[in-house]
Amino acid sequence: MTTIPLTKRQREILDFYEEYVRLHKVSPTLEETANHFGINKVTVFGHLEELRKKGALERAGKNRSRGMVLTEQSLQRPAPRLPLLGAIAAGSPIEALEHQEELDLADLVPPGRDCYALRVKGTSMIEDGIRDGDIVLVERRDTARNGETVVAILDGEEATLKRYYREGNRVRLQPANAMLQPIYVDKLDIRGVVVGVVRRY
Repeated sequence: MTTIPLTKRQREILDFYEEYVRLHKVSPTLEETANHFGINKVTVFGHLEELRKKGALERAGKNRSRGMVLTEQSLQRPAPRLPLLGAIAAGSPIEALEHQEELDLADLVPPGRDCYALRVKGTSMIEDGIRDGDIVLVERRDTARNGETVVAILDGEEATLKRYYREGNRVRLQPANAMLQPIYVDKLDIRGVVVGVVRRY
């Protein structure tokens, strides 16, 4: 099977098309696609034309608002491969090291999001169903809402997985384990928010 070579934005648009068709059984319009990505219709049209030239989309007919449809080639794309960047502490923070691997996933990655995977070490999030040895799927973000489970970098070096709570001028990183105490910090770097968990039995 040949993988269609796409830019990051083209991949995002194609993922959006696939998710939209799955939910609505029709292709999105040019305006719906532009609104979804916050870009103008001329830019979207250019990306759609490139996707057509690359064989990912094809015209369904002239003068139709939903004139582009997925091709058989794009429907048979291989499952996404995520970078498995290393381990993340769910106990005491550990040194943030990256060891490049790849993790094959099928339907677990939210369409259009930039995600990566980390293997959990420790039991500080066990009451949230995140166990030692699990793999968490993380959306790359540098902000979080209270209550979200984040990948946090402390002091520029140590990484940990905790629930995030902003409390005035400090942040509480809350474990999901009654045996452990929260971590309070004045500043931290957020490297992503957990969007899924993979467990192998």
